[in-house]
Amino acid sequence: MTMIPAARPLIGDEERAAVDRVLRSGMIAQGPEVAAFEREFGEQLVGGRACVAVSSGTTGLHLGLLAAGIGPGDEVIVPSFTFAATANSVALTGATPVFADIDPDTYCLDPASVAAAITDRTAGIMPVHLYGHPADVTALGDLAAAHGAQLFEDAAQAHGATWQGAPVGSFGSFAMFSLYPTKNMTSGEGGMVSCATPELVRMVQLLRNQGMEKRYENEVVGFNARMTDVHAAIGRVQLGKVGAWTAQRQENAAFLSSNLEGVGVPQVAPGATHVWHQYTIRVPQDRDGFAKALADEHGVGSGVYYPIPNHQLPSFALEFDLPATREACDQVLSLPVHPALSRDDLERVVAGVNAVAKAGA
Repeated sequence: MTMIPAARPLIGDEERAAVDRVLRSGMIAQGPEVAAFEREFGEQLVGGRACVAVSSGTTGLHLGLLAAGIGPGDEVIVPSFTFAATANSVALTGATPVFADIDPDTYCLDPASVAAAITDRTAGIMPVHLYGHPADVTALGDLAAAHGAQLFEDAAQAHGATWQGAPVGSFGSFAMFSLYPTKNMTSGEGGMVSCATPELVRMVQLLRNQGMEKRYENEVVGFNARMTDVHAAIGRVQLGKVGAWTAQRQENAAFLSSNLEGVGVPQVAPGATHVWHQYTIRVPQDRDGFAKALADEHGVGSGVYYPIPNHQLPSFALEFDLPATREACDQVLSLPVHPALSRDDLERVVAGVNAVAKAGA
């Protein structure tokens, strides 16, 4: 029985042709493909905001925070239920990540928990639009404004998601989109930073290029965090496909939600457009055994995102009381929802989940 993978990058002949075109041009480092990708990404996904392409999503968060003035002495409130890059990027600036709890329905930052975590050192609030579901940036933005803090968006998993009709990536001082191979679209590796102001755009551009706009005239201490034209060419092709892929993800998610039994299916908040980077169910008892039976007996792959709260990772090892986060870490299981799934695949996923759930009832 062929295993149905939890995720599958979709790379076709168009992407290969785009790479060959760049290689033949001789312009391989950051150049016209990157500039075109930045412009097209901004127009298509973030309401026309200016965007800066960088070498990875984590780099995008790091440079965005630095460009926004975050540094030693500052606190940035983040979720603990996410990939470690969110908190890592804060720590890398010299600031302190402060962990808050999540809404158990959306898996995104709970505004009430954030409000309780605000101090006079809070300089930023950085929600994650987790699994492709937008965070409540209305409430979180109001909290930030009321306390003189900035709102930042970790939109790594949320290309094309919207909140109250506006695209994620258009709310904060900056937002970061990951372009890693398993995301809803990829450039092979890379990230995109959407910026609210020209000043922020210029600072991210400086930081990604050794601190210089003009060759050898270094204005600030910077990094080599550029995206290559090879990666940008892949991203431009994928940008033309991501809309149709998102529609397929949404159709696949609707099929799963309508047919799964015996597990907790994901919810979508009013006013949210979910783009289903992950389709994440709740398995209250023996989640890991459930995943093993699903793979061994039915050939259905799955993933656990994320099994350890960030504040309990050895890299942080902090004490926070985050009950919704702890419960999610113990129960979540992400099923295949990617656009390469056939109807037979989806039916096998449903049959497998329902059978394993029934056997464990």
